[in-house]
Amino acid sequence: MSTHSSSPTVPVIDPRVRVAVDVGGTFTDIVLLRGERKHTVKVLTTPAAPEQAVFDGVAEVLQHAGAAWADVDLLILGTTLATNALIERKGAPTALLTTHGFRDLVEIGLEDRFAQYDVFLDKPAPLVPRHWRHGVVERTDAAGRVVTPLDEAQVAVLARQLVADGIESVAVCFLHGYANPVHERRVRELLREHAPQLWVSLASDVCPEIREYERLSTVSANAYVQPQVAGYLRRLQEGARERGLRAEPFLMTSGGAITTLQAGIDEPVRLVESGPAGGAVLARQVAEQIGATRALSFDMGGTTAKICFIDDYQPQLSRSFEFGRVHRHLKGSGLPIRIPVIEMVEIGAGGGSIARVNHLGVVQVGPDSAGSSPGPAAYGLGGEQPTVTDAHAALGAIDPARFAVGKVRLDPQRARAALLQGVAAQTGLEVEAAAQAVVEIVTENMANAARVHASELGKVAEESTLIAFGGAAPLHAALLARKLGIARLVIPNSAGVGSALGFLWAPVAYQTVRSLHQRLDRIDHAAVGRLLDELTATADDVVLRAAPGAPLVRQRVVFMRYAGQGHEIPVELPEGAFDAAASAALHQRFEARYAALYGRSLPHIAAEAVSWSVAVEAGGRAAPEADGLVADEGRATALATRELYDAETGRWQAVPVYERAALRPGLWIEGPALVVEDETTTQLIAGFEARVSRLGALVLDDTTVVRHEEEAHAAAVAA
Repeated sequence: MSTHSSSPTVPVIDPRVRVAVDVGGTFTDIVLLRGERKHTVKVLTTPAAPEQAVFDGVAEVLQHAGAAWADVDLLILGTTLATNALIERKGAPTALLTTHGFRDLVEIGLEDRFAQYDVFLDKPAPLVPRHWRHGVVERTDAAGRVVTPLDEAQVAVLARQLVADGIESVAVCFLHGYANPVHERRVRELLREHAPQLWVSLASDVCPEIREYERLSTVSANAYVQPQVAGYLRRLQEGARERGLRAEPFLMTSGGAITTLQAGIDEPVRLVESGPAGGAVLARQVAEQIGATRALSFDMGGTTAKICFIDDYQPQLSRSFEFGRVHRHLKGSGLPIRIPVIEMVEIGAGGGSIARVNHLGVVQVGPDSAGSSPGPAAYGLGGEQPTVTDAHAALGAIDPARFAVGKVRLDPQRARAALLQGVAAQTGLEVEAAAQAVVEIVTENMANAARVHASELGKVAEESTLIAFGGAAPLHAALLARKLGIARLVIPNSAGVGSALGFLWAPVAYQTVRSLHQRLDRIDHAAVGRLLDELTATADDVVLRAAPGAPLVRQRVVFMRYAGQGHEIPVELPEGAFDAAASAALHQRFEARYAALYGRSLPHIAAEAVSWSVAVEAGGRAAPEADGLVADEGRATALATRELYDAETGRWQAVPVYERAALRPGLWIEGPALVVEDETTTQLIAGFEARVSRLGALVLDDTTVVRHEEEAHAAAVAA
């Protein structure tokens, strides 16, 4: 962490009342900022009606702040509703209409195997079963020319059949529909005429890019979650308006930006990773404050854990991701979604993750979760299976009275009983050892996911600063850092509601993209110019609806390759008219970019542009206030002690407990110890030291890693 010798940045105080809500699988987190004051609340998520937890939580945080719904100037929402519907396969009955002869493409996929030598390999099942996939007579070629007209009579018959089958939502994806969407749009008109109750998603709207399988998968996912997400958003908007909210709520997208409610209703697939994206925005902000140019974001809540690499204060971005990976986090074992997204790996590892002994007699944790209802056994709400939260309660790491800001009073005896029946009895372990095994295994699952993700991205986890947040992450962060060989980790302020806090730092932005294949040596400048104008107008409209009058910052990117290649690289295209000079400059930029990536260019091969993208952001983001460590102020004073099970000695020991709100900058703590606050608990294991930064972040250093590095350096110097 840098110590920033220069004068600290003067923070810009926003006088508005800003509220952010993160609806998770177990808890709904709410943050309210009013000037320099911050209020936070945690409530249990209400799965049957997620908007109810939002209303209850916002009402509670407004009461703390002495405000009313009418005082709220900005309300931003993030949700795992779309994510959970996809992962748990609880979306609407969905049909797929595609070009005749291509309905099985969603199962054929890319005709590859993600585990080459696994003879028992199971691929993820498509969201739409075969009997609800229908081929429609029509055909358009890659240039957008109609080869076979649309059979409108067939579509009219299909509309009646879909209603009879109980279908609620329809995905429409025709071959080369990105090049000419006329048939897809006509199908939507016919379905609205003959079956107006159906939701309809067009691939030419949701994912107007080449590559049929990814486009089919993306539009299927959009249609699959649209009725559920749209219904929730509309109920939420109506309920908030009835309670006095003046402004329209905004939504967090998977790409780490804010968008309008209507955009979320039209394209709910862009919300699939909205909650985790907020966490990545928080981690970016913290990394920038502390000067960590390489950071690893670690977000663990009640249902899932999310890991994201951040370089030079920017999260890794991608044009696509996979959900529901079914095989050891391996790339290719999930279903693809092609949208702008912050690159992260998400696994079923949270406080509610269920522990069991599998058929091999090995303790297994997750990916299924007890959620908020019935929840872990310690909740006393009917849950009987042991979970990660039960393990921590049995080990003494959690204060039963302060869990989730006191919303849920944990019963350690129920936790011990569940662990005894679900794990200890089958393994012959003592209850404490069984609980420790659960903690070790779920942490190792997360460490392994981080290693795989780092390998896919060409990153080295050991070189990063771990930034941990979420209700459960601070309990596991030190152990995870040690498993990954990371020397320093940071627990930011309000870590327990970190993703919601990140929403308030996210920019208002929107990205559009469309495929238009053009060889640069015979490019149609007029066609490209029209496309760029359309993309810019669409993105501008979405951003200005969320931020009226804001200055706009635009970035244009072209995805290019050499003729004959299968994949593209992004090349920035400056603003301005797209003419012969612009295309010549684009060619030069492509060759330079290609040479920088691969060590050489191929000037004898024609270059071609495949897809064009325009990203628009509302300008004016202020640099965050710089943070750093201050002079040593001495050891912090413990609030109390608590009996905590020590896995190394196999005995209970009294460890000091510190109240985070009472810790001043410069004070330090030595592990083993616990640092408690309303939304979470930070556990320091032996060998860790913690200090408080100038802005109140908790900075943990693993002295064993530092010592090992110093010894290795000394040995190298001596040699």
